[in-house]
Parts: sequence; structure tokens; C-alpha cells
Amino acid sequence: MKIIAVAEQRDNKFKKSAFEVVRTARTIADQTGGEVIALVIGGQVQTIAGELGGYGAQRVLAVQQPKLEKYSSTAYSKVIAEVLKKEQASVVLLPATAMGKDCAPRVAVKLDAGIGSDCIALKAEGENIIATRPVYGGKALTDIKINSAVKVFTLRPNVFPAGMSNGTAANVEVVDIPLAESYFISLAIETTQASSKLDVAEADIIVSGGRGLKAAENFKMIEDLAGAIGGAVGASRAVVDAGWRPHSEQVGQTGKTVSPSLYVAVAISGAIQHLAGMSSSKYIVAINKDKDAPIFQTADYGIVADAFEIVPALTQEIKKLLGK
Repeated sequence: MKIIAVAEQRDNKFKKSAFEVVRTARTIADQTGGEVIALVIGGQVQTIAGELGGYGAQRVLAVQQPKLEKYSSTAYSKVIAEVLKKEQASVVLLPATAMGKDCAPRVAVKLDAGIGSDCIALKAEGENIIATRPVYGGKALTDIKINSAVKVFTLRPNVFPAGMSNGTAANVEVVDIPLAESYFISLAIETTQASSKLDVAEADIIVSGGRGLKAAENFKMIEDLAGAIGGAVGASRAVVDAGWRPHSEQVGQTGKTVSPSLYVAVAISGAIQHLAGMSSSKYIVAINKDKDAPIFQTADYGIVADAFEIVPALTQEIKKLLGK
């Protein structure tokens, strides 16, 4: 079994999800006796690609040309599909990031492949890969087996391990995939980040605020707490709909799905739409003055108290503890 692990990069820097995908491919390959081939796509990615060997890639393929520096759904999916054909690989893993979610179904269509999206676990059973993914808004989990010759999986960020394996830096093979102009009909000309804030989709710690904060200016204490513990700021849908916070911070069914190590929900009641986006967090702490709020049924730790009293005090104690 050959497994292609698509390692996402931006501005010639790997995203954390790139290491998660390659490391997971290594785990599956160890169970099946397969081979892991990492694929990096970009403008000039040969210089960074070699480090993926440390995460378990036996071979690293770099497809690079100036136009690939910016993401194009048509071009990237074409490259991935052509590499799979060339290598006669039967499995491709992508991160369930914006790029992966956009590319994966396009690749599946090109290869007549089945697809398992937003997976939170993978395991090998003989020659089959069993994927676990959330359903019904995260209220249940289902195991799926794909029967097509080629199988496509996207992996939820922050769920799979990203640590290095016993591998070493791998030699990089530059692969030429001819791309006509028609493959660049859609192109991400510019990708900007509004600030230096962490992206909630990739953050390991998230502090989210809800409608119980009463006004946009009260999010300052959420920002202070997030800053004290090195986390990202999140928000509920009600807060975003009210215009208090940007949609990029929204966590939930119509926002971003997150899986941090720590999720702190402040003044969030815990509607099912919100829980669908954060219930897979490793530890959930809820702060709400309503002892009957649904969020407490999901939380690992709960504080029944007024957020306006607890959050500033908690922030100060954390700063003292960390010497800030």
C-alpha cells in the first residue's frame, strides 16, 4: 500500500497539520507494511520539503512552479491526482483545513475515489482503513470503510499527533506535472491575516465568548485571558451575528470546527450548533452563571459564577503564576 500524505505549506512554512498528516500516514504504513510518500506543492518548496522525512516520509515529492505559489483548487487537485496515478498509490491523506476540504472532493472525483472527511481517527484492518468521523453535529461517531480502489481521507487538525517519528531527513524528488493555463482559472491571488492573532482552527488553546458578555467591548477580558494563556479568541454564532466579532473567530456548525487541547467557554449556553464545533476538544472548561446551561453537560470542568467577576480574577492569577 502506497500512501500519499499532502503536506500543506504557506509562504514556504509548513502548517502544523502537515506534520499531523505525514505522521498519521506513517502510523498506517507501519500497520500495513506500506510506504509513505509526502507531497508538497508550491512555488519553491524543495528547500523545506526534506524535513518531512523526520515525521515518517520515506520519499518526499516536490511539485513546484511559480504559479503554484498561490493556491488554486483546480491546479492543486490536478497535481495531487496526477501524482497518485504516477505512483499508483491507493490512499491519500489531506488535512481538513480550508485547502484540504476544497481539494479532497475534487481529487476524489478525478480518481473515482471514495472519501472520508473530517476524520478524527484512522486504523488499519488488514488491507482496509477504518476511519472514525463525527456525525449528527458531533453527537455520535461512525466508523466507515471505503471500498473504492483509491481512498481519500481528510484529517481534522489538532486531533492526530504531530511528533517526529524515528525517520530522518529525506531526499527530495522534484516532480514535473505539466499544467495548462486552464488549470489556473481560479487562483488565490493574496492570502492575508487580519492580525497576528492565532487562527482558532489551528490553535491548541481557545477562549470563546458568548452572548452572555452583553456587549462587544466586554470581549476585552476574553482577549486578556487568551493572551495570558497563549490562546486564540473564539466566539459563538450569536456574537458574530451581532457584529461583535468577525466570522473568522466563530466556532460551531456554521463556523469553524476546532479540537484544541483546552477550550474555555465563557458565557456560552451551549447550543447544539456550538457544541458541534468544539465537543472534540480534549478539555473543556465552562464559565456560566446559569447552573442549568447545556454547556455543563459537555464540560470537563465548570464554574457557576458571573463571568465579569471570574474571568478578570482568573486572568490575574494566571499572569502571576506565569510571571507575566
